[in-house]
Amino acid sequence: MKETKMKSILVDDMFLTTDMTTSAGSKMLDGYQSLITSAAITRAEAAGYTLAMKAPVGEFGIDLLGETCAYDSRPHNQTLKNLSAQMLWSGDVMGALCLDVNGYPRRVAAQSALVCLKPTYGAISRHGVISVAPSGETIDIFARSTDDCRNLFDAVTDSALKDATPIRRVALLTSLDTDMNVEVKRNINIAVSNLKKSGIFTTYIENDIIPAAKSAWNVILCAELCKSLARYDGIRYGHRAESFSNLDELYANSRTEGFGDLVKAAILYGSDVLSEQNYQTVYQKALRVRRVVAEEFANLFDDFDAVLLPACSQMIYAEGDLKQDKFIAFEENRYTAPATLAGLPAVVAGGVQLIGRTNAEHALLDVARILAGEER
Repeated sequence: MKETKMKSILVDDMFLTTDMTTSAGSKMLDGYQSLITSAAITRAEAAGYTLAMKAPVGEFGIDLLGETCAYDSRPHNQTLKNLSAQMLWSGDVMGALCLDVNGYPRRVAAQSALVCLKPTYGAISRHGVISVAPSGETIDIFARSTDDCRNLFDAVTDSALKDATPIRRVALLTSLDTDMNVEVKRNINIAVSNLKKSGIFTTYIENDIIPAAKSAWNVILCAELCKSLARYDGIRYGHRAESFSNLDELYANSRTEGFGDLVKAAILYGSDVLSEQNYQTVYQKALRVRRVVAEEFANLFDDFDAVLLPACSQMIYAEGDLKQDKFIAFEENRYTAPATLAGLPAVVAGGVQLIGRTNAEHALLDVARILAGEER
């Protein structure tokens, strides 16, 4: 029984399964039953893991921590929590697979003292997940320890490339440390101290290009989300409105009833950036920024092995944060967008985030042991 529990995992409700419904946290997919199972789950099961449950996810995974889930029973006026993190700390499961669309798994890990590995883009097959922004989304791995994270990554990864080059030089970006609160700054300082004690060179550098990843990813995310969710129209897929008088009303009513406010806003923005008047000046420009950011990381990696930065600006989100800024998830992703936009691997441990070269997951996890205090 103990061994079975140790090999139990959960997935968020973006993963298709044949024996459980998949909603992606949205009323639009209420009761949807898939005919296939996610490739990542199949690989994990082949390696001896068992799927214990699905955890609720924010609607299509684009929010802060999962707060926009249509089936959320969380009390109001409380600190925002994530069920995947709670299940991991309860010991009921040893790991979790989550679809990283807009950075929520890395924020959860930073705020919950967990280890999260965002792999190189394409390292883990996304076949059998509800796709939202296919050019950047990845399947991330949650665990309480780096060893559990590493083992689950090895079980589900497609890639045989494992860069074992040790990380010896780490850059910290001054351009991404201005909005951190005191607790996040303390975590950064502790991380720097621990890295130095382990013989890893760290230094602050200025960079004005990588922060542009946030704006570029917001454009690309919303554009791809708009196209990906177009299929949910009440006819082919998704919630179907009961009241309508013609085809146009069926589309409009079904999507109005089925989608939440944040997803609706993203769809509208995505439609706007893909419009004829904005396609070249906004969407195509975002794609060019993506290339420039990727090139900037490549240049940094000529001198450094990894880049250290926060995963979020604060260690606790509350209901009041959402009321103050309903689009806060698209501001907080300034810390997670760089790795997403460039398709690079990243690890979160000790409340901070480390971005590395392509296929450097194992090297990042080696450093994560230091950040998480597992080598003491």
